[in-house]
Amino acid sequence: MDRRDFLVLASAASLLAGPAASQSALPVRTRAIARSGERIPVVGMGTWMTFNVLANDAEALAVRGRVLERFFAGGGSLIDSSPMYGSAEGVLGQLLPEVPGAQALFSATKVWTPLGLYGPTQMERSLALWGLQRCDLMQIHNLLNWEAHIKTLRQWQAEGRARHIGVTTSHGNKHDTLREVLASETLDTLQITYNPADRRAEPLMQQAADRGMAVILNRPFDGGRLLDRLQGEPLPASLAADLGCTAWAPLVLKWELAHPAVTCVIPATTNPEHMSENLQALRGPLPDRRQWELLSSLFERIAS
Repeated sequence: MDRRDFLVLASAASLLAGPAASQSALPVRTRAIARSGERIPVVGMGTWMTFNVLANDAEALAVRGRVLERFFAGGGSLIDSSPMYGSAEGVLGQLLPEVPGAQALFSATKVWTPLGLYGPTQMERSLALWGLQRCDLMQIHNLLNWEAHIKTLRQWQAEGRARHIGVTTSHGNKHDTLREVLASETLDTLQITYNPADRRAEPLMQQAADRGMAVILNRPFDGGRLLDRLQGEPLPASLAADLGCTAWAPLVLKWELAHPAVTCVIPATTNPEHMSENLQALRGPLPDRRQWELLSSLFERIAS
């Protein structure tokens, strides 16, 4: 990286405000779920931990409402949740009817129980909590009892209650099992952990893409640890300006979206300003090969 990129802190705001502002007029980048052809914006939203708040906590709910407003106003669509995420599904169901633009919602949730017979009941409860008649994507959370749940998901898809079906894993878990599932099952989506600090999923991402599956990335900031490490690093201003980014978060997301197998990333946040930063990755150019390699070298140095 040219040393001049790191000597612009005093004027970074003025250098970046123009490109960032111009990005907002650009179209939202979307990618297709190959099996259906439906296109979704490439930046979605996760809800693990961030939306697990009490239903009567007015202050916490107001903040989450502002996060949702920024999300939809900025062009977002896919929101991912799970019964594992405490009150998150219910909080979404409580807030979404009041959020402008929420009709753009692409709902993604999961079945998460070791009991195959309980799967349909849990899925019904998820729909009720969200306030939906059907979901856009139903996934098997962390492959838990996937052999039983896959039958339920296929039945729901045939009935139109789940428009797409898929599997998930996180934290680098169950990759051997996942490899077998991808080879043997025809699914619409794979959700998996991938970020500059954890690239173990790359072979599985490519396997899924080769099988015609959309790939959704969870933990794109390594659970926040990567951004914590980047916080003390000067933003590479000229590169960030070229990519329409004013912060590290969208640079990380654009690095991930430059991978040809990736369909969508789902960062989570409780901060409306951070949501706006994340959504910068929805518009403007992605890193070319030279820019991607520069970012890769920088991330490797910081993440190691």
